Amino acid sequence: MAEEEAVEGEEVAPKKKSGGLIVGLVLALVGGGGGFAYTSGMLSSGGGSDLELIGDDMAFVPVEPMTVSIGDVSNRRFLRFRAELEVDPVKKSDVEKVMPRVVDVLNTYLQSLSMADVEDPSSLLTLRAQMRRRVELVVGGGVHDLLVMEFVVN
Repeated sequence: MAEEEAVEGEEVAPKKKSGGLIVGLVLALVGGGGGFAYTSGMLSSGGGSDLELIGDDMAFVPVEPMTVSIGDVSNRRFLRFRAELEVDPVKKSDVEKVMPRVVDVLNTYLQSLSMADVEDPSSLLTLRAQMRRRVELVVGGGVHDLLVMEFVVN
């Protein structure tokens, strides 16, 4: 009588297999951690630096430096502004062709600002977004970013 029979009313409990669950959990954690490390740049797909990868799919077009007056006649101040546009490499020559329009739209926008618009340090993010949107309208797309290189009020 090596085998035991179930008594009426009692259920035979199945044996639990916790080893498979633990292995699955460990593999999921390792895979998730590895994926995070790879996508965040901790691991590199090649021997080169990340800057090499960035340089292949973008180009920079400098915007002519400009100085514009800000404020009313009694409190006239000057803003020195310089920027670069981050664009698709295939659009670089197109952006350079319309650069006079880009300078015009930025100059017009910057001259419309008041001192209150530029005095708050956090306003630069809003101003940058506004300028980028205007540049995209002139260029017609392909502009990834507007990089502010100089923004000084005298």
